[in-house]
Amino acid sequence: MTMDNDAAETHSPNTMMVDAPEEHIVEANGGEADDVAIINPDAMETDALLASDYEAMKEHVLLPLMEEPKILEDQVHTWTVESWQNLPKKEHGPVFMVGNNPWRILLFPYGNNVDQCSIYLEHGYDEVNKVPEDWSCCVQFALVLWNPNDPSIFYHHAAHHRFTKDEADWGFTRFLEIRRMFNVPWEGSSRPLVENDTANITAYVRLVDDETGVLWHNFSNYDSKKETGYVGLKNQGATCYLNSLLQSLYFTNAFRKAIYAIPTQQDESMNNSAYTLQRLFYQLQTSTTAVGTNELTKSFGWETRHIFEQQDVQELSRKLMERMELKMKGTEYEKVLPQMFSGKIKTYISCIDVPYESSRVEDFWDVQLNVSGNKNLMDSFQDYINVEKLDGENQYFASDEYKLQDANKGVIFQSFPDVLHLQLKRFEYDIQRDTMMKINDRYEFPEEFDAGLYLDKDADKSESWEYQLHGVLVHSGDLNAGHYYAFLKPNKEGWWYKYDDDKVTKATKREVLEDNFGGPYRLPHGQIRPVSQKKSPMMRPNSAYMLVYIRKTRLDKILTPVTAEDTPRHLQRKFEEELAAREARRKEREEQHLYLGVKAITESTFQAHGGTDLTVFDANPETDPAAPRFYRILRAATMQELVNVIATDIGKDPRHIRLWIMVNRQNKTIRPDQPIMDLRPTVEEAYNRAAANRDQAFRVWVEVAEEIDTNGEAVWPTYQGHTNGVIVKNDLIVLFLKWFDAESQTLKGIGHTYINKEKRVDDLIPTIMKKMGWGDKLSADEKIHLWEEIKPNMIESLKGKQSLKAAELQDGDIVCFQKVPGERKLKLGLGDSKSSEEANKPSDRFASDRFEDAREYYDFLLNKRTIAFRAHPQKCDPELYPDFELVLSTKISYDRLAEKVGEKLAVPSTHLRFYTVNASTGHPRAAVKRVAQNQSLLNILNPTGYGQLNMNQRSDSLYFEVLDMSLAELDTKKSLKITLLSEGITKEEQFDVLVTKSGQVEDLIEALIKKAKIPSEEEGGRIRLYETSNHKFFRELERTYPVISINDYTQVVAERIPEEELEIKDSNQFISVFHFQIEPARSHGIPFKFLLKEGEKFADTKKRLEKRTGLKGKSFEKIKFAVVRRAQYSRPQYLNDDDILWDVASNEDDFLGLDHVDRTRSGRNGVGDLFLKG
Repeated sequence: MTMDNDAAETHSPNTMMVDAPEEHIVEANGGEADDVAIINPDAMETDALLASDYEAMKEHVLLPLMEEPKILEDQVHTWTVESWQNLPKKEHGPVFMVGNNPWRILLFPYGNNVDQCSIYLEHGYDEVNKVPEDWSCCVQFALVLWNPNDPSIFYHHAAHHRFTKDEADWGFTRFLEIRRMFNVPWEGSSRPLVENDTANITAYVRLVDDETGVLWHNFSNYDSKKETGYVGLKNQGATCYLNSLLQSLYFTNAFRKAIYAIPTQQDESMNNSAYTLQRLFYQLQTSTTAVGTNELTKSFGWETRHIFEQQDVQELSRKLMERMELKMKGTEYEKVLPQMFSGKIKTYISCIDVPYESSRVEDFWDVQLNVSGNKNLMDSFQDYINVEKLDGENQYFASDEYKLQDANKGVIFQSFPDVLHLQLKRFEYDIQRDTMMKINDRYEFPEEFDAGLYLDKDADKSESWEYQLHGVLVHSGDLNAGHYYAFLKPNKEGWWYKYDDDKVTKATKREVLEDNFGGPYRLPHGQIRPVSQKKSPMMRPNSAYMLVYIRKTRLDKILTPVTAEDTPRHLQRKFEEELAAREARRKEREEQHLYLGVKAITESTFQAHGGTDLTVFDANPETDPAAPRFYRILRAATMQELVNVIATDIGKDPRHIRLWIMVNRQNKTIRPDQPIMDLRPTVEEAYNRAAANRDQAFRVWVEVAEEIDTNGEAVWPTYQGHTNGVIVKNDLIVLFLKWFDAESQTLKGIGHTYINKEKRVDDLIPTIMKKMGWGDKLSADEKIHLWEEIKPNMIESLKGKQSLKAAELQDGDIVCFQKVPGERKLKLGLGDSKSSEEANKPSDRFASDRFEDAREYYDFLLNKRTIAFRAHPQKCDPELYPDFELVLSTKISYDRLAEKVGEKLAVPSTHLRFYTVNASTGHPRAAVKRVAQNQSLLNILNPTGYGQLNMNQRSDSLYFEVLDMSLAELDTKKSLKITLLSEGITKEEQFDVLVTKSGQVEDLIEALIKKAKIPSEEEGGRIRLYETSNHKFFRELERTYPVISINDYTQVVAERIPEEELEIKDSNQFISVFHFQIEPARSHGIPFKFLLKEGEKFADTKKRLEKRTGLKGKSFEKIKFAVVRRAQYSRPQYLNDDDILWDVASNEDDFLGLDHVDRTRSGRNGVGDLFLKG
């Protein structure tokens, strides 16, 4: 007559509820609850259980928790609810005490906006007895609704929750359907659950110890630094594996000190990985919030795609160690990393009956231990050093003296490092499933262990080899998707902490050890926790994959405190500067609305300007003297205050300068319009009055008075103010003068001048002569020619006899002048006009790079572009030809471009080939073809007619290649990329070989010998060429095969023919060999052909393959060999030593596959092998 809950909602009543699925769990704030669980007991016999038997009921409803917290107190409280159907919508039960905190039951007798009874547990604090500010209480509780007349009739729900000031209540909105409570017999009984409008509600409240301070925490507003003293690392995308390793290394204090000792003060570059790692460690030491790893990953050379690709932690650790070891070369810390992380291991074959041993000792930086087949760390170590006996047919050849002997083969440790990194092989290839799988088996590791048990008998054991656990790096999930985090113990004694990206929390030993052994979940008494209503156990998704142990006798040395003195002073200073700069920027942003930027053209900036118009307003005044001066001034400041600021900056009396408003003209030039004579308005008012300003900054021209009266006041030629306040505008206009110097090929601002608009253009010449210091009169053979710069692409000559008014000159116009000998007047082409079609044709008018005509120079300015030239990385030596830049007109022809680059490189222009640049990668894109007509530099950099394709091309750079012959001769050749193999197939060299298009493979081989500078065929042996496609052998090229017919889309490979193959003519005696990783479709490497021998056992074939490939030692031992059929979906047939390849590979199109790891693999999304630059 009892009912156990199968599904219920736990949530706060203080949220408007809507219809939701029965099993949906919500928190008090209405969000989904990740960390709050409903405890659903398994179906069990409850017929004899009575709700009035509180002890028995407590055992039934309060089941063991997965977190196994310590129980502080249990209390049972029963509230008898009478006149149920007359209760208000919401009712509170009496307050009862648990753990010195008040509690009560909250009842919604008709449901909290649902058609079910709603019951909750809430704290009993009120307005008088207020909730403490940082109060929290972790409670496991159950609510039992039962018939007081028949305690065998009851219904219950149970949950656990972290009660806080903000989450004051928790319970069950859908506790029980109201229709089942009244006037209907309860299941298996003749009486209802609520009888006579009365029922009991019993609260079983268990207060548990929040040992870590984060039990069932929702981590809203959680502060890692405040709670633990440590901060986490931000996850960039899929960098949790990197974060867990970095935290482990950071808390290896001796390693941190060694990193700080790397001298980086002379290379504070974000491309220097040692410097960025120092910065990261310093921030972890000093920051109050989580630290980003962007600087470090950028210094590795990683791009966005790399940070979204999880990599192998062991490989990352090794490469990071190698990089830091390289950075420490030549310093006193040069040997610190090997001493800290590197041990020695001996590989041996020792004869049993004779005194002969073959061995080699190697360094190791970590130990990879098998998880599969081992119960714990000790088993794995024993498995690692297990001895293999070589006897019978497998005897060892112990030199000519001892011949074949029984022997023991194995490995043994000679020493372990102070910090021992153990890689647990949780991921292995499953041959049955033909894929990589994660091993979720239970695998235990201890807090301490004695590594001396696994040392060579001759090892130094004068000091204890006991190790203490320092770190556990965890993977949660499966092979294809998962998350990494770390448990670390920063100090010799004290707490463990969990480092989960940006969150750091205290952790219990159970979380560190038991929770990361893997395998099925276990109950506190050791039983396996089953899935509800199922037979199979529930498996943990998380398990340790890397362990960090520290030798106990070296704990103080490795965990030595890192003090401020250990931190590089230059690093501290840099962060102080950056902090001050950030603070200044923050303050500037906050006050930005109060200020207005002012860009001012002064006499000095105009004189430094060598382009069109009066300046380039976007130029940087810190680096460009022609850029306008920039002032940041309060919007509320008066114009007089602005004048004072500018005057002080340029060293003038404020009374002697006035500001002209710059306006945008219709022809898109920016010129002065009129001066600001009233200095009383604010800067903002003056800015707003300049309706045609059209810029976020207030743009002005600063005029300095040329005439001063006896009182020291400026006398302005026009717009002069009078004592009566009237401002007079006369017939004078202000013009700006520019000088084109044909000798230096420059355009310079000279200054401004006032002139009456009724005067003739020629009347400007005396002023120009005076400003230039050319005397009072020109010589008989000299002339001054004048142009008006209307806009950058419109330069018109001025007629000397014409008035300025007739020439339509006005305030702010620019007049350009040029002094030329009289006889050159005709060459200047004054008054000439060309059609736009002619003007845009590729031209060699710039062939001399000298412009005699100012108008031509303006045309050059309009079309000039700074082009970066780089040597082709594969076809040219960048050290021989460093990068350079040229300023060129985009109108020049291809030939003139080649001449200019040839002059710079000191090579014939005919021996140059150019390549466009891919805008995304910066790599060479396509060779530029020389076209006879209408091919300008602009056409090369911005070709038309290809639409979207050209958007991915850089318009400011080109690659070049210096050829051994002219382009014309090159057109008669075919270029082939040849891969030359040597040392078996282990060494590959790429060569670009040119051969006459009418030639044959014989000619190609001769050209390769010459290009690669290798011995001739007579000296070094015959060479064969063959084509490969998709890493498979395609065909061998006959020596008479025409070069022109070689496929451009296959790889051409060259190799010396092995001696045993020289006389073999029958192609059926060969098998094609290729490399693959796990699946034949994942092919890689260079394929080759291999000679078959009839009747030869594969054990002997392998010896020939080892010689043929040049692969030795472990590299060869790790290869698995299989026969692969050509059929698309055929599975590889793996070979044993007793197999005969001649018989197994019976079909003509069978391949021999070499199954091994692709060391040059391209990862998902094209990421590729893990690499570290910097």
